[in-house]
Amino acid sequence: MSILQEKQEKKAFYKLVFSLVFPMALQNLINVGVTSTDVILLGKVGETSLSAASLAGQVQFIMTLIFFGLTSGAAVLTAQYWGKKDTVTIEKIMAITMRFALVVGVLFTLAVLLFPEHIMRIFTSEQNVIDQGVRYLKIIAFSYIFIAFTMIYLNIMRSVERVVVSTVVYMISFVINLVLNLIFIFGLFGLEPMGIRGAALGTLIARACEVLMVTFYALKVNKTIHFHLKALFIRDKILSRDFLHYSVPVMLNELLWGAGVAANAAIIGHLGQSVVAANSVTQVVRQLATVITFGVSNATAIILGKAIGEGKEELAKLYAKRLVRITIFLGLFGSVVILFVGNVAGHYMNLSGEAHSYLKFMMFVMSYFVIAQAFNTTMIVGVFRAGGDTRFGLILDASTLWGVAILFGALAAFVLKLPIPIVYVIIMSDEIIKVPLSAWRYRSMKWVRNVTR
Repeated sequence: MSILQEKQEKKAFYKLVFSLVFPMALQNLINVGVTSTDVILLGKVGETSLSAASLAGQVQFIMTLIFFGLTSGAAVLTAQYWGKKDTVTIEKIMAITMRFALVVGVLFTLAVLLFPEHIMRIFTSEQNVIDQGVRYLKIIAFSYIFIAFTMIYLNIMRSVERVVVSTVVYMISFVINLVLNLIFIFGLFGLEPMGIRGAALGTLIARACEVLMVTFYALKVNKTIHFHLKALFIRDKILSRDFLHYSVPVMLNELLWGAGVAANAAIIGHLGQSVVAANSVTQVVRQLATVITFGVSNATAIILGKAIGEGKEELAKLYAKRLVRITIFLGLFGSVVILFVGNVAGHYMNLSGEAHSYLKFMMFVMSYFVIAQAFNTTMIVGVFRAGGDTRFGLILDASTLWGVAILFGALAAFVLKLPIPIVYVIIMSDEIIKVPLSAWRYRSMKWVRNVTR
């Protein structure tokens, strides 16, 4: 390859990366904006409402991670079939994924409506927080099925390089959610202030609007990948077997990780309301600092999966090397963002002096945590899954998160009764431990596999 050809190839590569990463990063930013809106507005209402919404939100967090696992597993297939331009098979994979997701959405809805107080007690023992959380869950539960449909469809579209539609949908939803939250939480235009119930109602209506927009796009705009309700009942044993082979490890991986994050939230939830409030703000800032990084990890899965599906395995290895460099740089950038935002975020929240103290320390821990998380996410979600290497991430998360961070974090908190800062460092240690293991797997090149038929 001549110098000119090499320059042109690099230019085309970075143009492709930008075309995928920018809308996905913007979408991630919008999703963080939805969370941030609830945190900021409920932070104005009070620490109890903020803590309750944060802990109740762990239910939806776990559910959406299952959906993400399903679509990430499906994307192992869809990205490579997209490389082969086999849209009929992609449509079948979408239908299979949607069936699983809708069942999960219904089960989560029923569980939350039937046992809201029991669920809240998993995360906290403070009755005032539980009562507020129950009020939130009884409304937000009705949005779970909406989320199932929207998230599966839009994530499958992302795997075939249709990334702009999800950005547009979530942008409109964010505006609707923000406006309605302001109206319902604080009782604008003569309405009675609803507090935490207002936040739930605003989000529910915004999710319903997402479904309407996605349905319109699927039926009237998208002419490449077709979707109809009757497709949900089409059976393909071979494809279903392939889907389960790659999706189940990813779904279990995401579920283990999500349950681990929820377990960490439960540990923190039993350390006191001030700790929960500080961690709620810290997690929002972390999400803000990693929106581009997560965009890169998703783009990595699409780019490498397509290249492998086209039979260009050496090119996939070259692309992976470049994308790893990009994500490390973005991790460092995210660390700087956290240190900067962390110094000013607490001043705008109605937090106690104790919560402010915890917030400052948590931001410091998060500043190095995001660098490791950026690298690991691109490795596990992007590089490894693109080549069908879905089991390694499952093993890695099960061992480091559950075998180290949660186990020793719980012992430190409830048995040894160590100071809260030490407990926090321990439960945030898993991403650091993963780095050398992820790097070893990447260098082995065992992840490069064509999984299409």
